[in-house]
Amino acid sequence: MSNGAKKQPFIIAIAGGTGSGKTYIAKKLHEVAPDRTVSISQDNYYRDRSDVPKEKRMEINYDEPSAIDNKMFLEHLKQLRAGDPIDMPQYDFATHTRKRETLRVHSAPVIIVEGILILVDSDIRKLFDLSVFVDVKPDIRLARRLERDTSGERGDRTWQESINQYLVSAGPMHDKYVEPGKDVADIIINNNGTIDDLKDGVAALEARIKEVLGQCS
Repeated sequence: MSNGAKKQPFIIAIAGGTGSGKTYIAKKLHEVAPDRTVSISQDNYYRDRSDVPKEKRMEINYDEPSAIDNKMFLEHLKQLRAGDPIDMPQYDFATHTRKRETLRVHSAPVIIVEGILILVDSDIRKLFDLSVFVDVKPDIRLARRLERDTSGERGDRTWQESINQYLVSAGPMHDKYVEPGKDVADIIINNNGTIDDLKDGVAALEARIKEVLGQCS
């Protein structure tokens, strides 16, 4: 850019349903240049539910857009795009509340954003320079979600609790809000097989990041 103006960060969105592999892909892309990329997850922007009795929190639909604090999410993305740092909230999935501590995140030439609902809001979508949708068959997404939920990664959920949540909210909300993301995404990557089958799609994105970083040199 002329007059020594600082080039805006290149923001990549990694969208897709639960269990699609978004977090894995975001991690691999960040590893391309850890000192020149930053990765953030929309999961950190779930609304704090500390005002709801603990026994009632499991009844909330966490798979619809209103479950996310999109106002803060949008503002933080704008700050990062402007080159400013943010204090990103930290979310406790076991209690469905925000932790007291935040994480200071500094901007970088490439910003990787992942989340199931990041392509729903048009104002947020406008900030992305490249949007990717990770497409996975429903039965595979369910199997991966069950494995995650019953592993203790997000609290002590039973197999039945995880199945119920998927049938009542995650599945229907995917069809209503997440799946349409394929129509607005720039790239669609299929992840119905093994990690080896995903390599070509990830390699193409890694090449794009290297190209962007080369332009920033």
